[in-house]
Amino acid sequence: MPQRAATIVGGGIGGLAAAVALHHRGWHVEVLERAPEFTEIGAGISLWPNALHALEVLGLADAVRALGAVEAIGGVRDRRGRWLSRTDNAELARRFGQPLMVLHRADLLRVLTEALPADSLRSGSEVSAVRDDSHGHGHGLVVHHREGESRPDVVVGADGLHSAVRRTLWPDAAGPRYAGYPAWRMVTEPLAEPPSEGAVTWGRGERFGYTALPGGRMYCFATASLPEGAASGSSSSSSEHAELLRRFGFWPDPVPALLAAVPADAVLRHDLYDLPPLPTFVRGRVALLGDAAHAMTPNLGQGACQALEDAVTLAHCLDGTPDVTAALRSYDLLRRPRTQAITRRSARLGAIGQLSWPPAVLLRDTAARLTPTRATLRSMTPVLGWTAPGDPATATKSGSESKSESKSKSESD
Repeated sequence: MPQRAATIVGGGIGGLAAAVALHHRGWHVEVLERAPEFTEIGAGISLWPNALHALEVLGLADAVRALGAVEAIGGVRDRRGRWLSRTDNAELARRFGQPLMVLHRADLLRVLTEALPADSLRSGSEVSAVRDDSHGHGHGLVVHHREGESRPDVVVGADGLHSAVRRTLWPDAAGPRYAGYPAWRMVTEPLAEPPSEGAVTWGRGERFGYTALPGGRMYCFATASLPEGAASGSSSSSSEHAELLRRFGFWPDPVPALLAAVPADAVLRHDLYDLPPLPTFVRGRVALLGDAAHAMTPNLGQGACQALEDAVTLAHCLDGTPDVTAALRSYDLLRRPRTQAITRRSARLGAIGQLSWPPAVLLRDTAARLTPTRATLRSMTPVLGWTAPGDPATATKSGSESKSESKSKSESD
């Protein structure tokens, strides 16, 4: 069989992971990234056990582990700093075969790019059109981009929330919907005594979270219920830092000390969106992946994790048959129900975290305090207990639990 070719539109985490997965299976891949270089703005990223299982399949888990940090305990606190729930990372690893790791997004991107041939990475290659030339004179799929055109066997749209591939081939699909709050993200300078535990503190319509990065740094994030597009008076990072100090500077320790350790010009702010459910992730020999298919809010820390799952699953389906169209139908059946359920679940968790009416906040905090840790971990099994299709190396003792995820109410309601 001649070597098959894939054109991947978008050089973020999902697109690069798909390229790595297909490259390992003998495909010729090209990754078209419109930015002038392959880089990742942002701060930290959480890689839950399901993501690390996907990275195991890609052969990159050890490289990622070497760059990340594992905190001993994480959880949720109330506005006074009292613990509402705590999770031992060792128990997480015992149940799901991997811990929760945190690293800088740029480090993960570097691991992915270094796993690909340099000539497969094409930066500054904005895609202008994707069309099917099957009934004309050509090879089939045609991708028009700044450097010319490509005629691959499959196209993967991994170009993010505002995907050009989705807009072109899914013209009637609803656009992204605003979650009701932005996110601030930042990384501290190295701390002499960084917190030993991570946490998300719930307030009234506001949240502040922090978790460890290597080298004594901390990744911090915050939310506040605000209208879409609302700004703190200026779009500069320093003004956003001042806004964070105003909102969170008097919250319980260690929040004030963490904010003091964040450089004034190192705060990123983005409005948060998710994507209404698409009826399908595929059109002929074109598949959507990651945020282009199922953008979700970060409340479960699953955006990149699900993109990594997508990449591994897509490569598995394509490897199983020479019929690309049939393979993509299988990919859609495997990925769409799961990712759309997680998108809904993340939105619900965000709505709970952003509650501001005092009686509702009291009820929320009381319920969190009374929920046993075992119940919390059990409720996460449908999300974290994923195993890669067709790859027994990723099976864990939680694998039998994950097989029931399609029956789980938490995934289907």
